[in-house]
Amino acid sequence: MPRIVCVAGARPNYMKIKPVMDALERRGAEVLLVHTGQHYDPAMNDVFFADLGIRPPDRFLGVGSGSHAEQTGRVMTAFEPLLEEVAPDIVVVVGDINSTLACALVTAKAGPLLAHVESGLRSRDWSMPEEVNRVATDRVSDYLLAPSPDAVENLRAEGYR
Repeated sequence: MPRIVCVAGARPNYMKIKPVMDALERRGAEVLLVHTGQHYDPAMNDVFFADLGIRPPDRFLGVGSGSHAEQTGRVMTAFEPLLEEVAPDIVVVVGDINSTLACALVTAKAGPLLAHVESGLRSRDWSMPEEVNRVATDRVSDYLLAPSPDAVENLRAEGYR
């Protein structure tokens, strides 16, 4: 049975990771849910989790806010020992926030396989930090899970097959 770490750092990530987690668990995978705490409000998150039927995270990294560099660095520093301890087969990251990029980089260097949910989405606006996060995360991922035909075409245009 594979051990899979699913990472989310903001409420919108949970709507996207929930069906992935459900599908993995139905197939017998051991799924560990990690909340980085990039965007965190206990009252809002508890209601949000209940409304979506999402279990509480197995791990909470509690990184909080800060500049892009500070936040990305804190997520990387907190996620690396967790990855060493848990030793997953696969890490699944979602979207384009700083937590996505941070966990993708740590995973790519540590060795587990990496899957990116929402790969191939592009704004082509390099002034947006999210665009940098999206493209860099796709580059280091082993599995690109594109949400639309346009996203697939973007990946093909960039040389992914």
